[in-house]
Amino acid sequence: MNTLLPKRLVTALLALIAAACDEGSGVRLNVGDAAPAFVAPTLDAEPISFPGELRGRPVVIRFWADWCRFCADEMQAIDGVWQRHRQQGLVVLAINAGQSRQDVEAFIRRIGVGYAVLLDDQAAISRRYGVVGLPTTYFVAGDGRIRGKLLGEADAATFERLAGELLR
Repeated sequence: MNTLLPKRLVTALLALIAAACDEGSGVRLNVGDAAPAFVAPTLDAEPISFPGELRGRPVVIRFWADWCRFCADEMQAIDGVWQRHRQQGLVVLAINAGQSRQDVEAFIRRIGVGYAVLLDDQAAISRRYGVVGLPTTYFVAGDGRIRGKLLGEADAATFERLAGELLR
């Protein structure tokens, strides 16, 4: 039996619980709200600044963890949507909520997605976005406003529809 998995799961859950109990836990972002700015490192250690260098582009911000039972399949479905629309400017930022670089790298290698994966090892960005459950996904228009929000599991057709709305 793999005793590492339960230990990793407990660590990740504690990080999310701590994030939810933090002073920022009252955050409730909704459609029409401005998406909070952040800077986070990618797996390549290159930081991405949002909105910064992405200003004017439609961005899907996905919060996830490797222990989330829906995240792997959905992240692969999102990759298909991104592949179809990236030439139109669609950006996907997959922000890991509270896990180590090693865990994130292993998971991404296993599922094989091509969009940007960001590290939020202290769950600070997750707190700023009011994330209390995974997966959580925000669809942000080029003006920096949230145009869609998904809490929990969703199918590829839903991602396709919301991404299409961003690109119009």
